[in-house]
Amino acid sequence: MTNVSLRVVVADDQRVVREGLAMLIGLLDDIEVVATAVDGLDAVKQAQLHRPDIVVMDLRMPHLDGAQATARIRSELPQTQVLVLTTYADDDALFPALRAGARGYLTKNASAEEIEQALSALARGETHLASEVQQRLVAATLHSHLPRQTEASTVDLPDGLSPREAQVLALIAAGLSNTDIARQLVLSNATVKTHVNHIFAKIGARDRAQAVHYAYDHGVT
Repeated sequence: MTNVSLRVVVADDQRVVREGLAMLIGLLDDIEVVATAVDGLDAVKQAQLHRPDIVVMDLRMPHLDGAQATARIRSELPQTQVLVLTTYADDDALFPALRAGARGYLTKNASAEEIEQALSALARGETHLASEVQQRLVAATLHSHLPRQTEASTVDLPDGLSPREAQVLALIAAGLSNTDIARQLVLSNATVKTHVNHIFAKIGARDRAQAVHYAYDHGVT
């Protein structure tokens, strides 16, 4: 392979899955699997040893689960991104992984093309969430978390964000575009763009990737 641009570690406790993923990802253009890991502890060890661009992480693993391993990797190796690739898309798996610092989340029925798109997005500093994951985040944002934020005073929100700005920021963190946010909140695209500009100014974000990072760090999800 020539001109390898992405170095990847694959972590999964099931040998057949681990080896299959490593083979599949290794066949993608400009991507090299530099190591595999058999559990969460091993994922941290391999990440420390190889300093990959991305760790493809299962969640339900012995010794140290994927969310805990993600938190350690993101803390110790901030340049290494984590793409969760798991069987589960339930809230108990999803939210801990994202709060731990994962910037991508796919389920194991993802195609090779979807995995390649996710790896490329993370390499560009973007997020990439499976459509079913986006739907769960939007539902949680609109029907669970945000009503409590909307009722709270702006004092409870970081950096002077208004309740509406917090709502928009949470939807950005869920991977929605401005057009998607406008549709969800029944607003014009121009209004959403104004909210986004105000949010970026208040939190000091230069782009959506930094805004997503801020949202998870401050619990605006």
